[in-house]
Amino acid sequence: MRKSTKRLVTAALLTALVCVATLIIRIPSPFKGYINLGDCIVLLAGWLLSPGYGFLTAGIGSALADLISGYAVYMPATFVIKGFTALTAYMMHKLISRRLKELPSGIISGIIAETVMTGGYYLFEGFLYGFAASAVNIPMNLFQGAVGIILGVTLVKIIKMTKITF
Repeated sequence: MRKSTKRLVTAALLTALVCVATLIIRIPSPFKGYINLGDCIVLLAGWLLSPGYGFLTAGIGSALADLISGYAVYMPATFVIKGFTALTAYMMHKLISRRLKELPSGIISGIIAETVMTGGYYLFEGFLYGFAASAVNIPMNLFQGAVGIILGVTLVKIIKMTKITF
């Protein structure tokens, strides 16, 4: 299989996984959002794919989950926020891994990326509902991000052990 075809198929697979992981467990948050497991695949896309593919994979998969689950108003913001979450994970991992090993680099880049996600939704929901009201979702988004980091670094470890290449 050609490398470009393999990369496209991998991105499509991860896009579907982002969507499914986002839809599989949904815990409603106070202001019309929900906590989900999609962030672990969003981070995985950032860590394993190129910046462009990671951005599109995370953004499209997450936005599709919003559409399917009845949160269409969130789609444009989700596309951008989750895309930048994956892009941040990629960029920070590249930068940090020059000095640290894989696990600490994944954790630190994940924390920075999930901070982008939390801040992005705070801003978006702030414009929709008011910034004081939007602050109520910050702890839930941070919790979602923490779970995403734990599951994401675990999945990276498993993938590296199986010697799957991207």
